[in-house]
Amino acid sequence: MNKLVKFCLTQRPGACFHKSANWNTILKLCLLLYFILFTTAGFTQTVYVDVANKAIYSFLDEMANEKIIRINSVVKPYTRRFVAEKLMEIKTVEGQLNRRQISELNFYLRDFNKELLPGKFENKRFDVFYYNDSLFTFTLNGILGGQIWSNENGVNYHRYYGAEAFAYAGKHLGVYASLRDNTEKIRLADTGMITIRNGGKYRGGDYSEMRGGITWGWKWGEIALIKDHLEWGNSYRYPNIISSKSPSFAQLRWHLKPAEWFEFNYVHGWLVSEIVDSSRSYSYNGVQRDVFHNKFIAANMFTFIPWKQLNISVGNSVVYSDQYLNPAYFIPVFFYKSVDHTYNGNTNKAGQNSQMFFDISSRLIKNTHMYYSMFIDVMSFSTVLSKTENINHWSMLGGICYSNILPNLSITLEYVHNNPLVYKNDRTILYASNWYNIGHYLNDNAQEIYCELTYKPLRQLNIKTWYSLAQKGPDYAYSRIEDISGKPFVNHVEWEQSQLGLLAQYQVLNDFFVFVNVEKQNVSGNYERYNSDYYQGNTLTWSFGMNFGFY
Repeated sequence: MNKLVKFCLTQRPGACFHKSANWNTILKLCLLLYFILFTTAGFTQTVYVDVANKAIYSFLDEMANEKIIRINSVVKPYTRRFVAEKLMEIKTVEGQLNRRQISELNFYLRDFNKELLPGKFENKRFDVFYYNDSLFTFTLNGILGGQIWSNENGVNYHRYYGAEAFAYAGKHLGVYASLRDNTEKIRLADTGMITIRNGGKYRGGDYSEMRGGITWGWKWGEIALIKDHLEWGNSYRYPNIISSKSPSFAQLRWHLKPAEWFEFNYVHGWLVSEIVDSSRSYSYNGVQRDVFHNKFIAANMFTFIPWKQLNISVGNSVVYSDQYLNPAYFIPVFFYKSVDHTYNGNTNKAGQNSQMFFDISSRLIKNTHMYYSMFIDVMSFSTVLSKTENINHWSMLGGICYSNILPNLSITLEYVHNNPLVYKNDRTILYASNWYNIGHYLNDNAQEIYCELTYKPLRQLNIKTWYSLAQKGPDYAYSRIEDISGKPFVNHVEWEQSQLGLLAQYQVLNDFFVFVNVEKQNVSGNYERYNSDYYQGNTLTWSFGMNFGFY
């Protein structure tokens, strides 16, 4: 049976059966039997798929919008096991896909059949090294990429290289690692700059990024100790709950899906404050040794699924500092603001920084994804409608994506509104790591309108055009002890950026991309503070590049 299934998965539907048979029905039964016998009851090792791998995330999102699969897109990254199982589900209803989607599905199976068909299988993707036996699986690939820009301000470049690998041992253990060394001629994503590019800890024009971890998986969940990026909140532009803006940080992650109607996610992270603790810093033999203040985050997300394709998620988080690890914040189901009140009393001078959030994602209408995400720092319901006494510090993001409005053409509309002082707090408990805000990239007192058209005429060819208009109002200082009410939302625009772009990207092989991009950008106001020197003023920027692996 195992050989029969492997053959069926790598051939045209019905190629292994007599022509008089009902090929689609037999293939579905074959795939379903394999899924039951070998996937769900067999190996449960898992590693995470980089959130920068937009192509596979986009394909799963499209399939979910068409009601072919069900996903909980509020929390990323997904695991390779999860992606593989969803590709298997899509394969069983291949007759509902168009030609491009079928080709794209088979393209991704060349990679994720490693989870579905451990060992050797036909038409495997290119890997620098791949090994599998009954106990151990190992994959190694290189990372190499670069991009060149040209506009009125000159020529800039970004190049990177490294390696990544993942391995499974036994039925439950997964390990992965990824190292990238980056060089930029002109810094494009330094702290304080407004850009959707991920940040880095620059040393001159160089920075490196180490991701990876160890995981233990079972049929309905996994626990992991990793250093990686994560994204919480539905968005096609940029999430507003937790984003991958900062360099990756170490975290203990716990994910459970014990029932079809419920899913739970928890993370405890070790953030980087970069604030010197003078009481612990010291000098030895004339050499100063600086020690940073400790800084941590604990966050949970409860997702309820009352109907198929409708997800309602609620959660909360706390950023805490000036103490060692607090075991109360390792209890994943707690409401952390109440915990903070217990440990720090009723004084504003001692408390930590707590948040609440919720997210609604609806795919009840075929081809249509409607979503709304809200992040709450401070909420006073009595002043919600007041323009002079509003002390509500929150961010709200809403949008709609219509997949295949015409064959292979999708449209997305999205709006984000960040009230004054959202994401802000005292320096040691700021909602940030390495000084990069881990919420929305615009930070507080800002708004953005975003529109995107995506056309996929061929397998792995993505043509995208987009327009965005982002604005920021005055930058208000945060204080715990002074009156912070009555801060108006963008009462006058201090910074504005409009972008019109066109991108053509083709995935030649799995994880090997070539692309060309042109972008018209106009920045006005306080651009010297918020923009790289390379993007100040009115610019028309051309760029092209390639990458094996992800930026």
